[in-house]
Amino acid sequence: MSNAELAVSYAALILADDGVDITADKLQTLISAAGVQDVEPIWTSLFAKALEGKDVKDLLLNVGSGGGAAAAPAGGAAAGGDAPAEEKKEEEKEEANEESDEDMGFGLFD
Repeated sequence: MSNAELAVSYAALILADDGVDITADKLQTLISAAGVQDVEPIWTSLFAKALEGKDVKDLLLNVGSGGGAAAAPAGGAAAGGDAPAEEKKEEEKEEANEESDEDMGFGLFD
């Protein structure tokens, strides 16, 4: 990782820790205040676009968990109340069909 990438990463972490929106201008201001030289503006705009609308603290806490996408629907259903029983049954049937490899006629070691 180059010094420019590292500087922008640290600047993004600082802004996220303070609860400030991460923008290219704010990243560049922080990097300039730190006295880091030779950081091209493309790095700040790339990082700002990549982190736009994302909770950086949440990203850091869930690194490597791999199950973040599946938890969102469950939390939304719990917050919104009970979902109809028909939808739950349809989802279970779809999952069962997707997980079954036996009907394809081959296995892992065939």
